[in-house]
Amino acid sequence: MPKRPTRRPVSAEQQRSCTRKRRYRSQGDALDAALLAGVERQRVAYPCPLCGHWHLASA
Repeated sequence: MPKRPTRRPVSAEQQRSCTRKRRYRSQGDALDAALLAGVERQRVAYPCPLCGHWHLASA
């Protein structure tokens, strides 16, 4: 049976940065939210390695 890759421990700082942000199911949902807020040119969507959802970040 193949070994599963081990995950690095998540630092408290990384965990806080994830939990403070809104989570979106898809990149499209995240970008739609930025569009509705009128900040689509100032934001980029990225997949979060911690929660598996999408977040928005400043461009």
